[in-house]
Amino acid sequence: MASSIRNRKPSEIFHGQNQLYKHMYGMLDSMCLKWCIEMNIPTIIHNHGKPISLSDLVSTLQVPSTKFGNVQRLMRYLAHNGIFEIIITNQELENKEEAYALTVISELLVKGSELCLTPMVELVLDPTILGSYHALNKWIYEEELTLFDVTLGSDIWKFLKKNPDHNRLFNDAMASDSKMINLAMKDCGFVFEGLDSIVDVGGGTGTLGKIICETFPKLKCVVFDLPQVVENLSGNNNLTYVGGDMFASIPKADAVLLKTILHDWNDKDCIKILEKCKEAITSDEKIGKVIAIEIVMNEKKDTEQVTLLKMQLDTSLACIHGKERNEEEWKKLFMEAGFKDYKIFPLTGFLSLIEIYP
Repeated sequence: MASSIRNRKPSEIFHGQNQLYKHMYGMLDSMCLKWCIEMNIPTIIHNHGKPISLSDLVSTLQVPSTKFGNVQRLMRYLAHNGIFEIIITNQELENKEEAYALTVISELLVKGSELCLTPMVELVLDPTILGSYHALNKWIYEEELTLFDVTLGSDIWKFLKKNPDHNRLFNDAMASDSKMINLAMKDCGFVFEGLDSIVDVGGGTGTLGKIICETFPKLKCVVFDLPQVVENLSGNNNLTYVGGDMFASIPKADAVLLKTILHDWNDKDCIKILEKCKEAITSDEKIGKVIAIEIVMNEKKDTEQVTLLKMQLDTSLACIHGKERNEEEWKKLFMEAGFKDYKIFPLTGFLSLIEIYP
């Protein structure tokens, strides 16, 4: 058989090999990130109060001296990927030593901080969750099963119900992600104008609901999720928890909030959810609405980096029946669910806020 690359220049072939190996070893990006979180390195540097030298880091980690070079190797790789910044602590040639400082990425991994995404990383890189992607070849031949159906024996929701540790990990991850929305809430006051009540569907343990109540204290908020999620949770004067099934009914309110809920479901299920949302809206068309926080795919307008992230998130949804959608796909769902109009606003780096009007 003739070579498929016989007409390629050697430089092209070597470039192809470089790119292939880069993707092949790309898993080290995730594994090194997992390592630094397990070793609590971002928090160690934060508590140190200044860039930490390699020797001080090794001493704090209490790893064998024989692993000194390996810690340096891992930290240099993480610094190359933007997780840390390398600082030279002493300009005297004979005393030069590397030190590591936090970047905006690793600041988001400091445990106990207001904006800590460590639980999200721990969920995505959990061996059980991550290991499922080794079965993509099996999943692609299954007509109806999700990737988790193939690897875990059930969908993610049934799996979480049966596995309390993973359920806790999931809820912590969703809560950490919701805190990021707090940064955008200051510019979103217009969304809540005229509303007296709102129900946060799939609101988990209430992280976003609490943020809404603190930002808009006159607004009554109901956090609505599965009974096992909200049981034993207590609210306050303007925050309450209700357990139930969003496919059956949703508590009545002026507006319904869906934060990254719809992307978890196929079109048919999304329409069912939106129909239940429409039934729950109590106010007239001028006020009542659904507020969805979702990804809107837009390769023409997004930067290459944002497009890549959105595609990665879309591909990751192979584990369930979900997908990320472009504006036309969103519009089709809204109209089929009986809504009349919608508006899309930028919210975070990759998420949009969508107002959907009955």
